[in-house]
Amino acid sequence: MEKIVTFDDFTKVDFRVGTITDVNDFPEARNPAYQLTIDFGPLGVKKSSAQITALYTKEELRNRQVVAVINFPKKQVAKFMSECLVVGVVEENKVILLHPETKVPNGATVR
Repeated sequence: MEKIVTFDDFTKVDFRVGTITDVNDFPEARNPAYQLTIDFGPLGVKKSSAQITALYTKEELRNRQVVAVINFPKKQVAKFMSECLVVGVVEENKVILLHPETKVPNGATVR
């Protein structure tokens, strides 16, 4: 274990569930990626750049619920502003998205 964080540090990270409503190719990205639009219910709609093209098609991603961190600062990726970070497990340089086992309300808190 490289870095130890306190529980207070962990609670500062705002993990939420949202539904991907739109997926676009992102040819300007340095690595293959999609531009995602994610609905977080009462928290609004946010955009994210995600390097998940190896395992997911655009059709598989639409209407899929995902877990994302929504309180990181915005990040410029090429000409796109990423507003949240979709999280997943990295295995053999491929990202496997984390998601709830059953459908939950958009904006639900992950703890």
